[in-house]
Amino acid sequence: MTDLGKWLVVLGAFVVLVGLLIMFLGKSGVPLGRLPGDIVYRGKDTTVYFPLVTSIVLSVVLSLVLYLVSRFRH
Repeated sequence: MTDLGKWLVVLGAFVVLVGLLIMFLGKSGVPLGRLPGDIVYRGKDTTVYFPLVTSIVLSVVLSLVLYLVSRFRH
């Protein structure tokens, strides 16, 4: 059971770091969610965002980070 607690603490710390990184990137002018290829529909009373390219970029970056972490663990 202590292993589960340790993993939850690590996961919480990771979520906090990702949140801080997103806040920093938002203030620095990085256009996350507004990249070319992101879909925005503005209707009469509704606005729908579908960040397609942002999702792909974040997926590639996260995949590279996790690959490097797993590579250095062995």
